[in-house]
Amino acid sequence: MKIVIFGLTISSSWGNGHATLWRGLCKHLVRLGHTIVFFERDMPYYANARDLHELPGGQLNLFPDWETVRPIAKQDLRDADVAIVTSYCPDAIAATDLILAEGRPLPVFYDLDTPVTLSRIVAGKAVPYIGPRRLEDFDLVLSFTGGPRISHEFRSRLGARHVEPLYNHVDTDVHRPVEPQPHYRADLSYLGTYSDDRQSTLEALFMAPARARHDLRFLIGGAQYPDDFPWSPNVYFVQHLPPSEHAAFFASYRLTLNVTRRAMAEMGWCPSGRLFEAAACGVPLVSDSWEGIDMFFAPREEILLAKDGGDTLAALAMSDAELRRIARRGRERAMDQHTSDKRANELVALLERTVSDRTGQQQSKEA
Repeated sequence: MKIVIFGLTISSSWGNGHATLWRGLCKHLVRLGHTIVFFERDMPYYANARDLHELPGGQLNLFPDWETVRPIAKQDLRDADVAIVTSYCPDAIAATDLILAEGRPLPVFYDLDTPVTLSRIVAGKAVPYIGPRRLEDFDLVLSFTGGPRISHEFRSRLGARHVEPLYNHVDTDVHRPVEPQPHYRADLSYLGTYSDDRQSTLEALFMAPARARHDLRFLIGGAQYPDDFPWSPNVYFVQHLPPSEHAAFFASYRLTLNVTRRAMAEMGWCPSGRLFEAAACGVPLVSDSWEGIDMFFAPREEILLAKDGGDTLAALAMSDAELRRIARRGRERAMDQHTSDKRANELVALLERTVSDRTGQQQSKEA
């Protein structure tokens, strides 16, 4: 298939989770023999931190504005089999209109920010990447979040006809066990972009334990941390890490913490990429808890869960042998179920089934 994607970004992993996900997915779609064309508006804040300049085996179109790229996109859509529009794509509505006008490719919407989308809809706020016809014209709607509520919410609130989850994943070419690096050494680490709605949980599960254990070294990596962040003398900071550095970062400490954004935690069934990345690197994980997490990793066997700082401190007090056992089982689970190649195969199966259903419906109408 030729798959045309209109997304937020694949070229810069700075301050967003879209790029890493798309890189792994596109790489393995290309390996499966599919053609990928990715359209991304060239935004200054991503251009200044760009860590991918071409799409291996595919085509990356960076453009300054929609009117400039519209003729190029129209040409690509004429022989495309599938066209995907994503959440937070700056030109999502215009791209949707163009896809529907061309009529040939299967129109697909992929919401990589489902909890944010639904929270805005419930609050009566506009969603800038969804037009007035909502999701009624898409043959397939993919959701980054799963669970029992999602299909009903998308159908009843946004008019979606066919909804399927397509969860996060890990590119094991990038995230794998490597030698630890002394400059990343720590007892507990946290990797994530700063977010106000994660701060209270980060404070409880990371900063409070750091203040309680001055004999241990704590490390935070990420972007957009404010000047008034409540640092502690034993908490060290690494500015934005590109994906190429993640494996070395993860490999260099005893334990890593995952903190889920509030909307994602409240929705449930919404694993972040950090969970799978750390697990694939063979690192023991402690995470905040949310509904559905046991679908992805078994608590106490493949992952540790923390409700407060005491749980984090208890995890840090575990023996190295016990942490290695949890890390080994977590890695086995990630490699078995949560890799980018497996998600690529899931996506292809969903697309092929939807194309088949669409063809059958068209034939029925003609008959």
